[in-house]
Amino acid sequence: MDGFLVFEIIIGFIVLQRVVELRIAKRNEKWMKKQGAIEFGKNHYRFMVLMHVLFFICLIAEKVYGNRELSYFWLILLSVFFGAQIIRIWVITSLGRYWNTKIIVLRDAKVIKKGPYLYIKHPNYFVVAIELAVVPLLFNCYITACIFTILNGIILMIRIPEEEKALKELTEYEWRFQDCNRFLPKVVKKV
Repeated sequence: MDGFLVFEIIIGFIVLQRVVELRIAKRNEKWMKKQGAIEFGKNHYRFMVLMHVLFFICLIAEKVYGNRELSYFWLILLSVFFGAQIIRIWVITSLGRYWNTKIIVLRDAKVIKKGPYLYIKHPNYFVVAIELAVVPLLFNCYITACIFTILNGIILMIRIPEEEKALKELTEYEWRFQDCNRFLPKVVKKV
């Protein structure tokens, strides 16, 4: 299998996906703000965007200049990547007009507790964490995988509490998610 062709296809797919997602997010943001929604976390959002842009730059640089080949485990890693994409679509369709890349909360909105939100509080961040690790590993770009997994973790340590605070302030978030883990799916429920 030609590793560079696979790389171009995956990068092209992700870039196209991000463009479509940003259009959906912009449309949803416009609708929510017309309903009176409030935006939170503006200060860290630009760093999150910067991290995602730098991820692509570093990934491409490490792949091209490091002459990285396709991983021996590429089929497994590609399967994990596409599994994450299924979860991403599930997240977006479950939230509908409330899905966004920003923290935008509508006062007294009904908190979504369906789809992947039955199992995890933040499935979209779970998917992004998988992508930031798996995509570089697919091409043996270990430096990119390590750096951006760590940077994403730092950003999520700021973003998740900010998002939960906003939801607690404006919705019935707290009691709706008592049985869910924050980031990893809960496999066994307490009896």
